[in-house]
Amino acid sequence: MSRMTLAFIFAVVAFAQPAVRRIISPEILPDHRITFRISAPKAAEVVLRFSEAGTQPNPMTKGEDGVWSVTIGPVEPEIYTYSFLVDGVKMIDLANPIAKVGATIDASVVEIPGVPPRFDQVQDVPHGSIDILTYPSAISRTQRGVYVYVPPEYYTQPAKRFPVLYLWHGGGGAELDWSRDGRAGVIVDNLIAAKKAVPMLIVMPNNVSGAPAPGVMPAVPATPAGPGTANYPLLKRELLEELIPFVAGHFRTVENRENRAMAGLSAGGGTTMNVGLTSLDSFAWIAEFSSGIFGGVASYGPFDIEKIAPGFYSDPAAINRKLKLFYMSCGTEDPRMPFQKKALQDFQAHQLKVTFAEFPGAHEWKVWRHSLADLAPRLFR
Repeated sequence: MSRMTLAFIFAVVAFAQPAVRRIISPEILPDHRITFRISAPKAAEVVLRFSEAGTQPNPMTKGEDGVWSVTIGPVEPEIYTYSFLVDGVKMIDLANPIAKVGATIDASVVEIPGVPPRFDQVQDVPHGSIDILTYPSAISRTQRGVYVYVPPEYYTQPAKRFPVLYLWHGGGGAELDWSRDGRAGVIVDNLIAAKKAVPMLIVMPNNVSGAPAPGVMPAVPATPAGPGTANYPLLKRELLEELIPFVAGHFRTVENRENRAMAGLSAGGGTTMNVGLTSLDSFAWIAEFSSGIFGGVASYGPFDIEKIAPGFYSDPAAINRKLKLFYMSCGTEDPRMPFQKKALQDFQAHQLKVTFAEFPGAHEWKVWRHSLADLAPRLFR
């Protein structure tokens, strides 16, 4: 059989197949309403769950083609998560490639652009870079991944050295999270261009909680076992003995505590509290976002700063002198908020200076993006 004959047969077969309709979901309408769709011809009920802070389900209507749909809004320009309940089973939107990724793919993501652009949207300003690096860790016996945001001034001012923010991701995440989902580089690009933030490097490490078995060198670090099981002494040693020297050897950094900050979200906030507050000879700026270390997360034990950093409360004036900024933030709808407020009151009762911020939302990226945008202008002043 000739090639021409085969090609003709394949063409006939292809045209004989029924057309597959591509579902558009989500569809953002000009008035900031959003239409969601999902194909589930055999389902008896489909419900949209919109926003982690949302409490009201949105029933969807089934069309003759088996595609369910619902239109909501209008909603404010922001980042939102959503999922479907198909006969009680949670599903992400398979028509949408943008997902909330952690230990699992937990939800889909939709962003409503703003006019003018939101603080976390790419704008017409000078842009830095995101460098993706690996380094060998003898302490954790693995190859570590790290993302580094480099500001545009790094390239235009080749003799200048820069301060560094070390920024941890949350439980079940990875070192790319703050760049991909948190838009850290975009946010700081915009702040620097508006002269609201000092040009800085942002080092985004992997918050893996422990070392693999002896002799094992996995190419990709494993996901942390859970927020309450982090090996903080190991993370501290690796940070101080390996990661900071690695960054200093590859970038023009200012190597003193006054030009070094640490922050983290959720489990990364727990790392910041456990590692950062015990490393004030190396860090002068400490910030946590939405950590469950103060309560509300079963895998954590009771928070006791005196166990983490013995003598921390004995001389609050000395701590206040060392800490140029002690920052906490949380979402208004986050179940961790009451525990955050209680920890704040305890710190303040011991005469510690703490800056506290809250933002609309639950335990989600829109809160953490706002937290970073609020934190960055305060650093290295």
